[in-house]
Amino acid sequence: MSPPWKKFDDHIRLAVRLTPNGERDAIDGIESDGEGGMLLKARVTAVPEKGKANKALIAFIAKSLGIAKSSIELVSGGTSRKKILRIDGDPEDLIRKLEALSA
Repeated sequence: MSPPWKKFDDHIRLAVRLTPNGERDAIDGIESDGEGGMLLKARVTAVPEKGKANKALIAFIAKSLGIAKSSIELVSGGTSRKKILRIDGDPEDLIRKLEALSA
């Protein structure tokens, strides 16, 4: 079982399943995507219209990892529940923080 992130030299790519309209912003662990991959389960209180939920996800992940929002970019999944985020920074540090958040 592989983790929901892929490590590169100066960033990681994180696969996320986002649930908008949650009662709170939270990370709910890791789940299978049904295709052999894994996804970080996240929820935000924002509604899924005009990119509000995507912006809330980026802000929540940035705050949770202690990094700037500008370090996170939505690579794919703008209108889908399944998203790929590029997170710039030290990959080892980011992975360590993600492991603690998703435990």
